[in-house]
Amino acid sequence: MKQRVMTNNILDGVTILDFGHRLPGPLAGKILAGLGARVIKVEDHIFQDPFCAGAFAEFDPSFKDWYQELNGSKEIVRLDFKSSAIKDEIAELLKSCSGVINGLPYKVQVSLGIDSDSISKLSTPLAVVDMKASKESKTAMHDLNALAMTGLLSLHVEGQTKDIVDPPFLPIAGINFGHKVATDLLAVLLKVRESSKSYFHTTYLLESTEEVFNAFWPRNLRGDRTKFLHNGLYPCYSLYKTSDGKYVALAAVEEKFWLEFCEVFNLDIPKEDRFSYQDDKVFDAISKCFLSRTQKDVKKATERHDFCLSLI
Repeated sequence: MKQRVMTNNILDGVTILDFGHRLPGPLAGKILAGLGARVIKVEDHIFQDPFCAGAFAEFDPSFKDWYQELNGSKEIVRLDFKSSAIKDEIAELLKSCSGVINGLPYKVQVSLGIDSDSISKLSTPLAVVDMKASKESKTAMHDLNALAMTGLLSLHVEGQTKDIVDPPFLPIAGINFGHKVATDLLAVLLKVRESSKSYFHTTYLLESTEEVFNAFWPRNLRGDRTKFLHNGLYPCYSLYKTSDGKYVALAAVEEKFWLEFCEVFNLDIPKEDRFSYQDDKVFDAISKCFLSRTQKDVKKATERHDFCLSLI
């Protein structure tokens, strides 16, 4: 019987050139580096990644931390993109690589020799994923725009009465885009291995947002429903405040978890009522329970139990 070998280095021997910037491309590179690939992030020596230097880094220093988190496991190579020798320098890097994450405008791709025509002429077949905002829309967009244009952001503003509403707590469309780029590049690497030819694929922010997130709010439900398990429809799956102003996350969806939760906190709520949403009685009972305890009290009460209750 063969012994299974578990490893995080399944892409050992694969080298990726990361021409991405800000969030999606660098996240894709980070994911591939985590799988064992050698990832080389290529930047202009003056116009570096905006998270590292320039607009974003200047108005909010936290972007420099993002840059480090996304790129700390990569080799950073900064070149003069205006140099007369830049195509030769890039070509030398391409000789040893298997794939390219391409987040640069087409004119810059041509000037560096990483456009599809230039790469097709190379002797080494490469897997290339190009990143664009949308297949159809020509408007500029960020994460927030993609969420709005797909209709998904209306879930976030449903029921809001504030004049100004904070965006979702993470840039989820951009994060999803980065994961999609990494997944697509792996697929393209397989295609190149199969065909021994360079292969080019484009991944889109808007369409990837629709592809992944629309599954959790299908369009045929949008005229009827805005509340589901994952965004607070049921009492058994929500966030509750404690007496010290902190919060807990309750996700006791399964019957066994609900029964144990009620036992620990002396709640007399029938198992069927964990899905009751037509009135606020169950929500209020659970809220009252947690508002009478500090987060420390909750931690102590649940130390020997496991029913999907977590401190925030």
